[in-house]
Amino acid sequence: MTTSHVTPTRTAAARAAAPRMRPHRWFAELGWRHLVGVVAVVYAVFPIVYVISASLTDGGTLTGSNRLFASLSPANYEALGGTMFWTWLGNSLQIAIATGVGTVLMGAAAAYAFSRFRFTGRRAGLTALLIIQMFPQMLAFVAIFLLLIGLGNVVPSLGLNSKLALIAVYLGGALGVNTFLMYGFFNTVPRELDEAAKIDGATHAQTYWTIILRLVTPILAVVALLSFIATFGEFIIARLVLQSERNWTVAVGLYGWVSSLLEANWGLFAAGAVIAALPVLLLFLFLQKYIVGGLTAGSVKG
Repeated sequence: MTTSHVTPTRTAAARAAAPRMRPHRWFAELGWRHLVGVVAVVYAVFPIVYVISASLTDGGTLTGSNRLFASLSPANYEALGGTMFWTWLGNSLQIAIATGVGTVLMGAAAAYAFSRFRFTGRRAGLTALLIIQMFPQMLAFVAIFLLLIGLGNVVPSLGLNSKLALIAVYLGGALGVNTFLMYGFFNTVPRELDEAAKIDGATHAQTYWTIILRLVTPILAVVALLSFIATFGEFIIARLVLQSERNWTVAVGLYGWVSSLLEANWGLFAAGAVIAALPVLLLFLFLQKYIVGGLTAGSVKG
């Protein structure tokens, strides 16, 4: 009983009596990490603060934003109501959500097949997906343009200036990295669960939809988030496919405001950029609890 009271006291005394770490040693072991962290935070936060300051500046240039928050005016945000910004934002949300859902469904089905089944061409298929993803989708923009022109003559809804066609193009590159990411996570799910479900009379579809997908929710959330972000901010393919201003995405629309140097309205652009960042931020915060587990567990080889 005496020892239990003395030991903490001795421990505290020992810590107090321990020599303090010298400043140069502290900086060599720990201090430089804090310095790097502060520099990284400043480097990442300053552009965001600058854009917010520019969006609150009453004017169409960035010269008034050299002094951060020198003036505060909601004029740029109010002016967005007289433009097609909200239409563009709605188009971006529709396309990004549809692409994210389609990417998750396609990638999860492919990853489940590669993880659970053994068939001829399995290894070659995985290798082919990896090799194809080494080439960015934008390299095929000429082929995509010609393909959509041909499809538009047969099926107008899949031709140029169609949001459905743009979603189809995005889904065409949905496999690859996403499949590999899910594949590693699916391998961490014990196969005994599949066997137990089969013994209970469950089919592959029932096992997949009711058991496996619930266990791999973190990686589904990660893939959905990555797909949403990539699609929401994509510009080149969207500018190529969407011809009319009413069908533009927010990235294409904002570029149109500043593409002409003589008529560029940077204040309106900054206000639109701030609002356009909110959906991604909210989705990230909503899925934050899944991100770490989804990215780390997928690296474990099954």
